[in-house]
This record gives sequence, C-alpha cells and structure tokens, in this order.
Amino acid sequence: MLAAQTVSPVSAEEWVGVDYAGGMTSPEGAAPDRTAAPDRTDGFEQLREQVSDLAVVVARQTRTIERLVDGAERPAGSAAADVPLLVDLFALHTDAATCAASASEADRPAFELLRAGLERLIVGRGGAVVAPLPGAGFDARTMEAVDVRAATDTAADRTVAELLRPGLVVGERSVRPAAVVVFQSAQDSGDSVRQRNS
Repeated sequence: MLAAQTVSPVSAEEWVGVDYAGGMTSPEGAAPDRTAAPDRTDGFEQLREQVSDLAVVVARQTRTIERLVDGAERPAGSAAADVPLLVDLFALHTDAATCAASASEADRPAFELLRAGLERLIVGRGGAVVAPLPGAGFDARTMEAVDVRAATDTAADRTVAELLRPGLVVGERSVRPAAVVVFQSAQDSGDSVRQRNS
C-alpha cells in the first residue's frame, strides 16, 4: 500500500510571496489602469459630423437610384416627367459639392468624383448645372443676384463676382437659379437709389 502523503498548509504570508507563473502579477501588484484614455472628444465630434454628412448623401443617393430604376421600368414620357428626378440629382450634386469643400484632403477627391458623376447624370437626363465663373456676364434668366459688390473697373459692371450656389436648368426652363454676387459700378448704384426714391 502507498503511504499517505501529507500536505503542509501554506500560511497567508507564504501565499503572498508565491511567484506566479506565466507573467501574472502577485496579489500585491497593482493592476494596470486600463480605463485611462486620451481625450479624443474633438476627434470623435469631427468624425460624427463627417459620418452625418455621408449619411445624408447616401440617403439621397438611395432615393434617387430607386427613382432611376422606376423610370427605367416605365415607358418614356414627356421631358417634363424628368424634372423631379433632375431636382433630386441636383440636390445630391449640391451635397457632394458642399462635402468636397469641407472634407479633409484625404476625403475630398471622393466627393469631387461623386459630384462630377452626378453632373454627368444631370446632363444625360436633359439638364445642366449653372455654375458661372467670376467675370462671366450676369444672366437674369438663370441667375439670381443675392448681393452686389462695388466694381472698381467699369468693364466689370454687371458681371459675376462670386458664385454662392449653383443652379439648374432643364431645356429652356430655369428650375433653380444660381445664386451669385454681382459687380455693380458706382453710377449704377446711384441710378438704383434714384429709382427707389422716385
């Protein structure tokens, strides 16, 4: 018969001194503080805003794609039937342009690519984006002068000083006039004042 082995009890002092295997720390060792983290509130807030912008663009793009599919399944109608779709495409185009202007350097090319693709869709469906460059003549049919700026050169009178928001035309119809700032000479400003006072 095997002799019974006796195990001597280990005191609390001896247990505390045991060297744990596998890299574990002893009960006396303080556990590492894993709760401390750098303050990233600003970064998270910026990321949240970018995700929100992307969500708006994706939601509108989804609705527009659904309308494109529905339009492809229906027989071709009159040109006026495409106006609501073009308005939706133009809204997406405006959102993409806004995101491209405010996005980071890494994200800007993607939004620019999306904006250019949407503009091609608009043109393909019979519309056109009105985005006059500075110096272009003011066209009251497709543009809206939301502000005026004094012209130092008479040659710049009644020309576009700045584009604030692009516009949309469908055929001969201006659906969304482009919002622009227009140069105005001092003489024209005086004439406008006299007309208002007369």
